[in-house]
Amino acid sequence: MAIQLTEQAQYQVKEMLKEETAENVYLRFGVKGGGCSGLSYKLGFDYEVKETDELYEDFDIPVVIAKMDRPIVEGTTIDFKQNMMGGGFTIDNPNAIVSCGCGSSFKAKEREGTPEKC
Repeated sequence: MAIQLTEQAQYQVKEMLKEETAENVYLRFGVKGGGCSGLSYKLGFDYEVKETDELYEDFDIPVVIAKMDRPIVEGTTIDFKQNMMGGGFTIDNPNAIVSCGCGSSFKAKEREGTPEKC
């Protein structure tokens, strides 16, 4: 498995999946260019698996990752944190060699990305 979802993240994703009306819904995780460090995470729902994707099952949650993103996200843990201000997913990626000060982007040894101003 390329990534791991904590119990809190699994619960939150399953709750969000209940609101989806399509039959085949996948949790898509990956990276895109952007942010001040060059790469940003993508986390959301998708409705198709492409030839360039890999499909995993993690605690009955179908997870899709683009094959080209796998080396960058391998070993990543996704958690969900709740506090008085609300909640959100957190991402702990052991392949991130630099993270920006605002925490929304990173740099990986395998891919530089396209840095932008924060």
